[in-house]
Amino acid sequence: MQSDEKWQQFSERMAYEGTLHLAVEAFAPSPGAIARYNERNLHVLRTVLSLDERRADNAADDDNPVMQELQRLDSKLNVLLDIVDRLLLPVSSLPARHPVRFNAVGMTLPVELLPPGAEHVLLRLHFDTCRALPLELPSVLGRAVSAQNAFVYFCEPTEWVEDGLERFVFCHHRRKVAEARLLAANENVSDSKHRV
Repeated sequence: MQSDEKWQQFSERMAYEGTLHLAVEAFAPSPGAIARYNERNLHVLRTVLSLDERRADNAADDDNPVMQELQRLDSKLNVLLDIVDRLLLPVSSLPARHPVRFNAVGMTLPVELLPPGAEHVLLRLHFDTCRALPLELPSVLGRAVSAQNAFVYFCEPTEWVEDGLERFVFCHHRRKVAEARLLAANENVSDSKHRV
């Protein structure tokens, strides 16, 4: 029953759609492991948003711009240290790209990626802006969406991780809308020149 409820929530929200480096493996959830993934995912989401030149609102209640800038710089320094630790990861060792659709609730992904018989899985998403830092999302198998795709929902993400995922999806959507408007404007200019 929870699967149907999660699917309904997923379907009602805006979602990222694209092709990303994705690996899926069976996962045995434990409170400690989920807490560690939540902490790491919050850091990765902040980093990806920062590297995309999209300033994410900080979780801190401090409105002081100097403090916000220091927190943003601290986040960038932390990611640089992580990147140095993982620089030995060559691009050729990244998982293959797969079409996905996700938001703060869960993800649809190709059925063939799911380990046979696994109820819980760990999704590793590598974004192009920071390939060395994967987003690692403990998930629960939800339901088949079609013969080719399945739905999984995220296992106990913190409020901050959900918020980071929502911001990522929103920024991606906003960027796509801006690109579409720019393309339409360029086409209008091109059409006007041909009429003259």
